[in-house]
Amino acid sequence: STDFQIPIISVGNITVGGTGKTPHVEYLAGLLEGDYRVATLSRGYKRKTRDFRIASAGSTVAEIGDEPLQIKQRFPGLTVAVDRLRVHGVRNLMELSPPVELILLDDAYQHRSLKPGVSILLIDFTRPLDRDHLLPAGMLREPASNRHRAQVILVTKSPENLKPIEMREYVHRMGLSLGQHLYFTSIRYDRLVPVYPGVPAQDLEMLRTNPGTVLLVAGIASPRSLRRFAESVSGHTSEMFFSDHHRYTTRDLDRISERYRSLKEDGREVLVLTTEKDAVRLRELDPVPSLREAFHAIRISVHFLNDDKNEFDQQILNYVKSNKRSSLLYQGADQRDP
Repeated sequence: STDFQIPIISVGNITVGGTGKTPHVEYLAGLLEGDYRVATLSRGYKRKTRDFRIASAGSTVAEIGDEPLQIKQRFPGLTVAVDRLRVHGVRNLMELSPPVELILLDDAYQHRSLKPGVSILLIDFTRPLDRDHLLPAGMLREPASNRHRAQVILVTKSPENLKPIEMREYVHRMGLSLGQHLYFTSIRYDRLVPVYPGVPAQDLEMLRTNPGTVLLVAGIASPRSLRRFAESVSGHTSEMFFSDHHRYTTRDLDRISERYRSLKEDGREVLVLTTEKDAVRLRELDPVPSLREAFHAIRISVHFLNDDKNEFDQQILNYVKSNKRSSLLYQGADQRDP
């Protein structure tokens, strides 16, 4: 493993499917970008390129992937980079001028060639590791015992009404190692954001007061929570789900337009709801004006249960402050493990 003399925080999982990596990376970016020059680094899943690239305002999904582009659009001042070789990517980031001060690694738990300072493991609350199995019998990429490599474990998508006794039982089943910290987080749906520029945003409370029909359009690993949110907005929903990271085509857009028109024939207003990750791919297409105005993405945010936000934040901030490049402990060349 290569050990770099710069704060590096890894966010990842050991299961296939969505555990909420991107929202948690965005949470960390929001926590740190005001005080440090932050960079994110991922492989850029399903992009058409293979080299090291830094996202710009004009980057496309084909160049850097949908999740890095989503992060760049939400945090324009952030340095967002992709590289299929993480060590190579970190070295390139450290040569930038002005230099980055810390790096967030997205989906890097399995990349043992690089040694992060803090490793954050995400676990879906509904898929506890102690009750799962290795692929193909289950959803685990590697043995559940490997959770002990992480300094921090975040149990994501937790119910907000989780009782303290249920938390204690979950923690007990995890069998934490000495020094490991575990926190429960949930996903909150904040507001609607137009997919296409120049479109006025819909108001959630107004929609709930005068519900129309919600058409869900998404290509994500687990649409369960999105479906629940749509049902909280309206009792009339319709769905068009695609594979995870689906690259939308004009033919897909024609199918969506046809479903949208058929739903409009019922006389109800139709909201076409998607995710922020899907939105960055859909923006590359040009729908008819009526569908363009109906298309909205739901903005999500991470919420810590049990008032643990301050403790988690302070743990991250203390690590970065004590390991930043200007620290006397972290001066000199990079040290590489034999």
